[in-house]
Amino acid sequence: MTVRERILIEAQKEKNNLYTRSKKPQKQVPINFEKIRLRQYRFKWLTDLFLTVAGLIIFTVFYPPIALGIKLSSRGPVLFKQTRTGLHGKIFQCYKFRTMHMVQKTNRNGKPVITEKGDKRIFWFGCLLRKLNIDELPQIINVLKGEMSMVGPRPYPIEECAYWNSRFEDFFYRYALKPGITGYAQVKGYRGGTLDENHMRKRTDYDLIYVEKNTLWMDLKVIMKTVIQMLKMQTNGY
Repeated sequence: MTVRERILIEAQKEKNNLYTRSKKPQKQVPINFEKIRLRQYRFKWLTDLFLTVAGLIIFTVFYPPIALGIKLSSRGPVLFKQTRTGLHGKIFQCYKFRTMHMVQKTNRNGKPVITEKGDKRIFWFGCLLRKLNIDELPQIINVLKGEMSMVGPRPYPIEECAYWNSRFEDFFYRYALKPGITGYAQVKGYRGGTLDENHMRKRTDYDLIYVEKNTLWMDLKVIMKTVIQMLKMQTNGY
């Protein structure tokens, strides 16, 4: 039996017990979801602490030149905050280096607004940051606040989560772990905004594999692969 099949069995048991904490669809989770205790390896917090210290040093060193590049490229703040869905479906403010002009984009046909390839809102320096995956570096702050981990399923904006919650019955199991700055799905090539169901199905499958099988060695491999992809500019970021 595959990871996805086992999780689908559990999801089916909860399917008829959904409740709504608020009128917003993104808050729909199973009644007993917060009691779920999927396997998380011991001392993952210690791994996060060690990697966060290293990441904080990098963030401190690179912040001034990155901030200057952003300011010279576009008017607006250096950091961008966005409401995203985290552990147990709880929302939090996720930090990023701003890579887009301050322009609002409205959704169409009830679908969430996503960042697409060639998106005109992205300025030239922001494009470089996204290709190198450096725009995610300020999420070190979220790790320090206990809202994220270094490795885990990526946090999506609440509108995207609501959209995919309504399409994949096992999507909410991604919330069983803290979201990560990088993840297993991302090093497998699944990154960036998408409304393609086949793409998101595969991405979610990799997330669920990580949720069940996460280990220290798996985290270290994801970190190493992420760094290698950044150095080679093969992050699939756009």
